Amino acid sequence: MKILRIGAPGRERFAVAVDDGHALELDVPADPSLAVARGTIEAARRALAAPHEARAIDLDGVRVGPPLVPGKIVCVGLNYRRHAAEAGMPVPAEPILFLKASDTVGGPDDDVVIPSGSTKTDYEVELGVVIGRVARTLRDPAAAMEHVAGYLLADDVSERAFQLERGGQWDKGKNCETFSPLGPFLVTADEVPDPQALRLTSAVNGEVRQDSSTADMIFPVDHLVWYTSQFMTLHPGDVILTGTPEGVGSGFEPPRFLAPGDVVEISIAGLGRQRHRLIAAGSAEADARLTTAGAGR
Repeated sequence: MKILRIGAPGRERFAVAVDDGHALELDVPADPSLAVARGTIEAARRALAAPHEARAIDLDGVRVGPPLVPGKIVCVGLNYRRHAAEAGMPVPAEPILFLKASDTVGGPDDDVVIPSGSTKTDYEVELGVVIGRVARTLRDPAAAMEHVAGYLLADDVSERAFQLERGGQWDKGKNCETFSPLGPFLVTADEVPDPQALRLTSAVNGEVRQDSSTADMIFPVDHLVWYTSQFMTLHPGDVILTGTPEGVGSGFEPPRFLAPGDVVEISIAGLGRQRHRLIAAGSAEADARLTTAGAGR
């Protein structure tokens, strides 16, 4: 199943996709954090089993928001072998974890704001893992998969100067508003039999920059869920972003960072596509976007 949220920021409602252009509205609470925790997946099953009882929606021209707003976003750094190589970094002995705040979340086609003072804003296509059950000090990676509700597409937008040149805190370059476009769908785990066999791509202004596979991950999904649960409790609706492959802007020589007007398109096989435009902080467009970003959480 493909679960999504549609409508204007702050007024999104849950739906389940029927095909590429149509969905059924779900009768569930509107709180965006409830996507997994309080029965949205079960409601989607009921709607698909009895579609005549649900309101049909034509998705043409309808805004798609993030499929959920996580309680926390746990990110994994340097988790692709070829990305570590392009960064000139050794393969980590353990997963590198950092957090992104929920106010970074946006929809798959919403504009992304380049923050004030930024000179090195970058893109990162990533596979997101959505937690469906409380995960606390899990016994082993095999047990971890029982706690996965599904997967989503994400762009872990990053400001490299803030991240790497301003005191060693990765969080500084990761937590600007709009820096976590999610969706369009939460795809349930039963539709992704092997999360380590997914093609993921990114393009800037039509030029392909990243084209790789989740098979290149250093630490696979089951290990990441298990490992993360040793250090923090994962709750339903939390998301783990599992890292990005080679081809990010900072990996080129010279680097190729994003500028206002650039269009980033990303995709993962089976999880959908995103298309977002970069706009400059301080512009009227950015002010409007940041206002709606606050409403959309």
